[in-house]
Amino acid sequence: MLLNGDFAVAWAWKHVEPDVVAAFPITPQTLIVEKFSEFVANGEVRTQFVSVESEHSAISAMVGAAAAGARAATATAANGLQLMHEILYIVSSMRLPVMLGVANRAVSGPINIHCDHTDAMGQRDAGWIMIFTEDAQEAYDTTIQAFKIAENPEILLPIMVNLDGFLISHTAMNVKVFKDPKVVKDFVGETRPVPKIKLMGEEVELSLNPRNPIPVTFGPFAYYDYYFEFKRQQIEAMKKVPDVVERVNDEYYEISGRKYGNGRVVPWNVDDADIVAVVMGSAAGTMRYVARKYRERGVKIGILRVRMFRPFPWRDLQELLRGKEVVAVFDRTQDQGVMGGPLFLETLAALHYLDDRPRNVVNYVFGLGGRDFPPELVEKVFDELIRIKDGKEKPFVKKYVGVRE
Repeated sequence: MLLNGDFAVAWAWKHVEPDVVAAFPITPQTLIVEKFSEFVANGEVRTQFVSVESEHSAISAMVGAAAAGARAATATAANGLQLMHEILYIVSSMRLPVMLGVANRAVSGPINIHCDHTDAMGQRDAGWIMIFTEDAQEAYDTTIQAFKIAENPEILLPIMVNLDGFLISHTAMNVKVFKDPKVVKDFVGETRPVPKIKLMGEEVELSLNPRNPIPVTFGPFAYYDYYFEFKRQQIEAMKKVPDVVERVNDEYYEISGRKYGNGRVVPWNVDDADIVAVVMGSAAGTMRYVARKYRERGVKIGILRVRMFRPFPWRDLQELLRGKEVVAVFDRTQDQGVMGGPLFLETLAALHYLDDRPRNVVNYVFGLGGRDFPPELVEKVFDELIRIKDGKEKPFVKKYVGVRE
């Protein structure tokens, strides 16, 4: 089926059939909720679709729906995601497995509707699982996987599925969707599994269920005597995410024939590489295309795509990057007043304690506001990395690629 990334997410929602979707349109996410609202209007799904007046209300509606035990999903981008910021922390602290699709877009100002990762990176410490996709097919697959990951009883954390604005959201490709939605429903479960606990001798559902024998409170006050324990529980749940992501990735392969590395990272010719480029999102495809040409000339360049940014897969990076000559980390994010971009800093921290850490680790910032990153520009970067490897050029901390200086 010919689908762009936004439509792919909408089709994934159709096959999962969440109980509640609440959304407010914002470019380049609009097509997700526009297409899904058609499915609702045509009676193709039974989802309760809530049209709200802002993104703040959309994510707030997700709090109520998920707290009531519903399977809940929404989508946004850029300034809409910033408007959700306050509530994102509440969703994660209440352990609500909400699915959020983000068509990554530059954050104003100046006003810009094109791709970079600044919107998502502004939320990286909000306690959400964060996965970055490479194309529309992966956006479809990952959206389905997201519900199963977030709703795992050992996790119960919200999840953000990122797709590059326009580069994925509006770019069409042949996407393989399941012909039988029942396969998807069997995979994620017909309904969201709501955990039960023993409380005062009674079995109580962890939801705002009026049939509970004992009422349950969500979002209580927690001062200095309990707040820290709440946060520690979140942290411990997040530690379990990497294994669950890998397991769901493997299980999805069984029903689809598609998998994405180990679910956390997707390496391409990294094992024998002297130079490794670390990147997220759609740019990985361009880099592989160029790297193939260099390998034909005997230059061993590998590409490591980080798929799961939160929790950060630092153990995978340690295993794959130890002993490399040059590691170049590519950030599609504003990096105001810091040493490097978020992906670079996380990578640098992961490699710091290795005895055989890479000899050179450098940072490139690229593609802000949708600035193109064509193969010719990738070639210039790779040529520079070769010169660094050969000792013909001094390494650096950070450079900006494709910008007028």
